[in-house]
Amino acid sequence: MQRISTRNARFQVWQAYLGNRNKRQRAGEFLVHGVRPISLAVDHGWPIRVVIHDAARPLSSWARELMGRLPGVERVAMEPELLAELGEKDEPELIAVVEMPADDLDRIPVGPDFLGVVFDRPTGPGNIGSIIRSADAFGASGVIVTGHAADIYDPKAVRATTGSLFAVPAVRVPSHREVIDWVRRTGVPIVIAGTDESGTVDVFDFDFTQPALVLIGNETSGLSSAWKEAADYLVRIPITGAASSLNAANAATAVLYEVSRQRSHSFKTPVPPGA
Repeated sequence: MQRISTRNARFQVWQAYLGNRNKRQRAGEFLVHGVRPISLAVDHGWPIRVVIHDAARPLSSWARELMGRLPGVERVAMEPELLAELGEKDEPELIAVVEMPADDLDRIPVGPDFLGVVFDRPTGPGNIGSIIRSADAFGASGVIVTGHAADIYDPKAVRATTGSLFAVPAVRVPSHREVIDWVRRTGVPIVIAGTDESGTVDVFDFDFTQPALVLIGNETSGLSSAWKEAADYLVRIPITGAASSLNAANAATAVLYEVSRQRSHSFKTPVPPGA
């Protein structure tokens, strides 16, 4: 077991992952801390390359049990002030160096109950994380991030998922083209529903019980023209009050809740009382 007590080369590599997307990508790994996220990463079989722990305190029962599940994984003991830097001042007990999976759309399962989410050109990693968390909560099959976008593996995105990143496949692709080609290859009749304030149908009047891919636009400019053209339908979320629109993550959550509601109650056109 290695012990790190100075800001040596290895520490600096891990520290760079916190703010340097290119270095994370080249290494194919990222940092995770927190009991729930690390536990879910292990539960779902994500490869753990290194486990870093506090050199100054004994392991908790959770940490000992986790270590027992990773017998072949390298362990590094680190001075607490350095560990806190990697944990961005959260003073974690453990930090896991986790291997990134391939950005392969076939990681997302497709069947008759398919529900996918596309986030088009997001700029905020926190919004990516929040959408992944909502996708997990409401039974989505996977999340796809398209275009020039913030990174799924940015520390802010990873934290915002609260571990759902490890339960729901999340894939990055360059553009809408790769997604459309993949949808066609699946052989499943997937309806593509874009969310837009000028949509022609309200979300609660649209049939989401069919296999569906829901499109969420950029936080500032909404869906790209390419995605609007690719969509079979554009749906809107009716809102009132002074707000002109919803935050992207909030909009995604509202639509995903409606999909879940319809699928759990078998969608039917509302019938007026007494009819």
